[in-house]
Amino acid sequence: MTLTPTASPATAPLQPPPSVALTSLVSLTNARHFAVPATFAWYGMLMGSWAGRLPGIQQGLHLTHSQLAMVLLCSGTGAVLSPRLSAPLLARLGRLHTLRIAGWLLPGVLVAAAASPSLPLLMAAMLVLGITSSVFDVAMNGLASRLEAARRRPMMSRLHGCACGGGLAGVTLGSAMASLQVTPLQQFSLLSLPLCALLWLCLSGMASASESDAGHTDTGAAGATGQTEPCGAGTSFTLPRGRLALLGALSLLGAIAEGSIGSWSSLFMKEQFGASDAMAPLSLSVFSLTMLVSRCFGDRLKSRHGARALVCAGSATAACGLGMAVLAPGALTALAGFAMAGLGLALVFPFVYSAAGKECKLALAGVATMGYAGSLMGPPLMGAIAEGWGLQAAIACIALLTAAMAMVASRARLLQ
Repeated sequence: MTLTPTASPATAPLQPPPSVALTSLVSLTNARHFAVPATFAWYGMLMGSWAGRLPGIQQGLHLTHSQLAMVLLCSGTGAVLSPRLSAPLLARLGRLHTLRIAGWLLPGVLVAAAASPSLPLLMAAMLVLGITSSVFDVAMNGLASRLEAARRRPMMSRLHGCACGGGLAGVTLGSAMASLQVTPLQQFSLLSLPLCALLWLCLSGMASASESDAGHTDTGAAGATGQTEPCGAGTSFTLPRGRLALLGALSLLGAIAEGSIGSWSSLFMKEQFGASDAMAPLSLSVFSLTMLVSRCFGDRLKSRHGARALVCAGSATAACGLGMAVLAPGALTALAGFAMAGLGLALVFPFVYSAAGKECKLALAGVATMGYAGSLMGPPLMGAIAEGWGLQAAIACIALLTAAMAMVASRARLLQ
């Protein structure tokens, strides 16, 4: 009888069963796969929740419309000023650490804003909120662009679609909380710990994905593509110039168009067609819905046709849609026009941010600043036009801006 030799413990190290190893690998892969989209959705839900509670904030402090406008202006001013902070943070700490710092601060800033007992304190809190949220936004998009370059496949459009979906969920959550008589302070206080826990999971997955895909948590896109960073390694912030100037122009014009449609489309429907209070907001609803749908398919279209062709065609489509809304004989035709505008404008920011983020860490901050400036100046600029020549002329001006975007995009060689 022959005995089969067995390996000693010293020569045969213990290994986990195949099923356990496979489960761990699948869990890690899923965490890496969902971490980046979940971060975008987290940010959208957070900001959507705040937007959904603005009426409650206004009612709690008995603010007039002009006072609320001043509060929102503080938030926009903070966004415009934020690159002065985000640029040195990105240069010294990197995208992931900057994202982590801003992310931990955001829930606390929302609690502080909701707890503000007076208008001056609320304005100060909104200034900080504008700065913090914009720093998070720039770092998040920069890291996503860097991962996109490392993986060599488009993903930015889908990520911005996740942010849109999160924003819609946040607005719905805010509305539900308000219907349950939950105050804004109670809502954000209750949600702060779960939001922080969810953010911790997202950031852990993003760090793992970064290390897996590019070998380092936060090197520039150049490290993934083999290109040099053309904007230098300094820490000082500068506005886009050279090849980046066209991306900055697209960001500026796109933000003016999106912000103006968000602010004035409902009033346009009401004044131009006599739409009811229930029907007038549908212009913004169909605009947002078609934008979400377009972003869900944007990455696949980019792989086939390229970013420049899609931004050109999308901007032209938006111009046609807004022209249709201006010349529409009835409200339903105008709604179809706003739906076309949403389809066309949806891919501008994902592809512009993707192109800027691949240049260097500070490039996206400069391009995003142009967008924040457009969001700040667009609605009041169109309001001034509406005051002098009517809302129909204001919407027509937005159509002309989107047509100009198509011409600018045709010359933007960084859009690939």
